[in-house]
Amino acid sequence: MTAPSNMHGPEHSELVCIYAMQALPPGEVPDVEAQLSTCPQCREELELLRPVIHSFVDWPTDVLLPSASIWDRLAERVAADSGRPVVPAAAPWVEPEWKEVAPGISCKLLATDTESHRVSMLVRLAPGVEYPPHRHAGIEELHLLRGELWIDERKLHPGDYSRAEPGTTDRRVWSETGCTCVLITSPQDVLR
Repeated sequence: MTAPSNMHGPEHSELVCIYAMQALPPGEVPDVEAQLSTCPQCREELELLRPVIHSFVDWPTDVLLPSASIWDRLAERVAADSGRPVVPAAAPWVEPEWKEVAPGISCKLLATDTESHRVSMLVRLAPGVEYPPHRHAGIEELHLLRGELWIDERKLHPGDYSRAEPGTTDRRVWSETGCTCVLITSPQDVLR
């Protein structure tokens, strides 16, 4: 929409509807608000739309979402019209759950690479908890996000990075304050 106009046409109705749903690009909002201020028909349409839109708030969200088959048919139609192939939608990412693996130790598995024997995870230690002594089967990389963490005689603070080589041992890993870290390691580490 370029400038406010007292002429009310179908394009105004469409913009008022999109405005009422709060789906306009931010750059177009001032133009539509200017149109609303000068056009009684636009204001009337907006007032008629508001109760309808507000009634959707109480609907279950799955009712308002189109089914997968509709999306598939729409993608095929767009592909046919544009001459471009249909690109399958990526599977939605699901937030992994925290799992308590030992008293006071929780993990959130982010990724597993079975070919290279690597796992990426978030690890949370409760205050005063010790992680069991262990020997590294592969490279271990740790980035501390929150709290403080002791690895043997080294004290790590948020933002610190630690790398351990295969075959090395951590005799004592513990947190006085509790901590959260990103850990990339081998699932074949040997706990003692």
